[in-house]
Parts: sequence; structure tokens; C-alpha cells
Amino acid sequence: MSHHHHHDPLSGSRLGWTIALNLFIAAAEFIGGIVAGSLALVTDALHNLSDVLSLVVSYVAIRLARRPKSPSFTFGWKRAQILAAVTNSSVLGAVALVMIVKAVERFAHPEAISGNLMVLIAGLGLVANIAGTLLLKKGADENMNIRSSYLHLLSDAVSSAGVILGGIGIMVLHVAWIDPAITILISLYILRESVLIVWEASGILMLKTPAGVDATAIKAALEAMPGVINLHHVHMWQIDEHDRHFEGHVVLQDMPLAQASRMLEELEGILKRDFGFNHTILQTETDRGHDQALV
Repeated sequence: MSHHHHHDPLSGSRLGWTIALNLFIAAAEFIGGIVAGSLALVTDALHNLSDVLSLVVSYVAIRLARRPKSPSFTFGWKRAQILAAVTNSSVLGAVALVMIVKAVERFAHPEAISGNLMVLIAGLGLVANIAGTLLLKKGADENMNIRSSYLHLLSDAVSSAGVILGGIGIMVLHVAWIDPAITILISLYILRESVLIVWEASGILMLKTPAGVDATAIKAALEAMPGVINLHHVHMWQIDEHDRHFEGHVVLQDMPLAQASRMLEELEGILKRDFGFNHTILQTETDRGHDQALV
């Protein structure tokens, strides 16, 4: 049985600065959107506000994940971050759907829009969102919870750029439909990113086999070892993104206990080195003639 642990790469100070940036820009964009009459700018403001909530949830989840294991929580609180990713992305998707409805209504009832103010406020938002994504980039590479917040900010940067283009279009072409059109495009992009994270996180919660793992390849690799007759009754799952577990029954040829112990160490080494499992439980058996299906 082998165990290896990972530590969270993100500092609280980075989250704090990112939260402050998003609070500032959400307020500026909301006020600016009301004054300019821009639905796209208000959409971006709400998106930024959802980012603030996302970052707060992410921070709480990180703190919970660091809590030690206990008799009641033998795996600890690691999945708090997976739940946070689902929560953040679900909220983001709901905001996107609401803004699509609002944009469709705006098509039917267009309003006068100040393109100059749109460009100015969205430009500030773009700078702030780029700064936020840079602060979270390292953590996003290693942590789904932080990646959900990082995608919030990245999608905000994209939406701010879209609002800027929409404002320029309004100034040049003097047509109001550009604003709701940009809103719908931004919202569809946000919705897509949200669904992808919810799908991945839900797979972990449902004990789905880790991505990229081939059970038949594992069976072939282990049964190729001299002395291994069969691998069956396999379970593979993840506690979080990095904590991968493997459990299986191995039928061995008759051999001394010391040799069987060395064999298990070699098999666990293969599972860790070639397939990325950092927690392995292998139960040895002799050939008892019962069902030996892989899963």
C-alpha cells in the first residue's frame, strides 16, 4: 500500500488581491453600465461579482481541505474543493443563462447606449481581469477549485474585450443591437466553460475512473509480471484531482510470503510510475475458481 500527498500551491494573499480587484471593477462596471445604458457592461459587472463569490468559496474550500483527517472524515476534507468547483461553475452558468434572456429582451426593446463610456469602463475591467488571471495562473494549473475561479477571471477578460469591441462598433456604426449580440456571445462562452468544469468535477464525485486511465492496459501490465496469474475486482477513483486510488485483487502463483510481499511492491510501483496512482491497495489471492472479471 502506498501513499503520497500534494500541497495546495496558492497563497491566501494572491486570492485577497484578486478579490479586491474584482470588487473594484464590478462596482465600476455596474455603475458605468447603468449610466451608459449597456447591458453588456452590466453583464460583465455581474460576472465580476460572481467572480468575487467564486474566490471566497475557493478560499473557504482551501482552508477546509487543509483540515486533518479524523475518524469521521478518514479522507479529510479534500473534496471540499471539488464541491466548490461545482458550486462556482453552476452559479456562473446560471448567470450566463439569465443574461442571455435579458439580451433577447433587449433585441426587442433597444435602448440608447454610450459607446465611449462602454469602452472606457470595459478597458479598466480588462486590465483588472488580466491581472487577476496572472495571480491565479500557477494555482489553476494544479487545482480544479482554483481553475474554476481562474476561468471566471479568464472569461471576464474575454467578455471585457468583447464589450470594448461592442462599444467601438456602436461608436462607428451607431447600431444598438451590437450590445445584446455581444452579451449573448459572452454568455455562451461562459456557459460552455461552466459545463466543462461541472462535468469534470461531477465525474470525481461519482467515483469515475480517472481520465486517461485504461483498465485493460493496467491488467496487461500487471499480468505480464512473472508470478501474476490474474488481476480482477478492480476499483479506480479520485478523492480530488491529484489523489488517485487503485484497489484490486491479484491472483499469484504459489510463492513464499516474503516473495509475495516483494511482488506487491513491484506491482504498486508500476501503478504509481506508469498510471499515476498514489494510493494502492492490492489483495493477494490464490486461484479459487470464482468470478475473476476485471471490474
